[in-house]
Amino acid sequence: MEIYLDLVSPPCRAVYLFAEALKIPYAFKKVELSAGQQYTEEFGKLSVVRKVPVLKDGSFVLTESTAILQYLVQKCSVADHWFPAELQQRARVDEYLSWQHLNLRSHCSKVFLLRLMHRPLMGSEAPKDKLDATLEDMKQSLDLLEEKFLQDKPFIVGNKISVADLVAMVEMMQPLGVGVDPFQGRPKLTAWRDRVKKELGVKLVDQAHEALLDSSGLQQKMQNNTELHKLKPMFLKYFR
Repeated sequence: MEIYLDLVSPPCRAVYLFAEALKIPYAFKKVELSAGQQYTEEFGKLSVVRKVPVLKDGSFVLTESTAILQYLVQKCSVADHWFPAELQQRARVDEYLSWQHLNLRSHCSKVFLLRLMHRPLMGSEAPKDKLDATLEDMKQSLDLLEEKFLQDKPFIVGNKISVADLVAMVEMMQPLGVGVDPFQGRPKLTAWRDRVKKELGVKLVDQAHEALLDSSGLQQKMQNNTELHKLKPMFLKYFR
């Protein structure tokens, strides 16, 4: 089984951390998005979507991180708490995974992209009003994560970690790559993040985020990227 990943991407980190923490056998195939490797002919033959993560299990190819996580849960017979069999607990995991795409994921990613990509693509820093509005959107998503999904529980579903916690944690880490700390002033979410890291393995989580948190390295990759023009249409929607 092969999994194609770029660890600067939150969905890729979710899949990577799950596979590594549960010691699932697979071959790591690096696809460097900042270098435009998703646009190569070889990768296009694997996936016309041209995004990561991608899982290849024999002749079976699967895209979308949440689908990949659920596939690994079923294929590898992991502990039930990751994706519970009990109807209402599973529904809670599904509820979070359905909500996060257009909320926490979208808003944390937009903060990251505005701070990292606006200058190399548009020739200037992101306008203050646009960045402020995006930070406010992120704040509202963080409030909902805390008040609706986590509440006073150790983890989103209850007393045990699930894939919902894993997906939420990697998305919240993304703005740290551009110097924005979503955990600041949020002791409940900070304590929850620390519990998630402990369950996965603190050293593993820190290692998975090294590329993201190397801000100078990220900036250098943007400056040296000869394929940057191919990324512009995809990112323009974030900059409007």
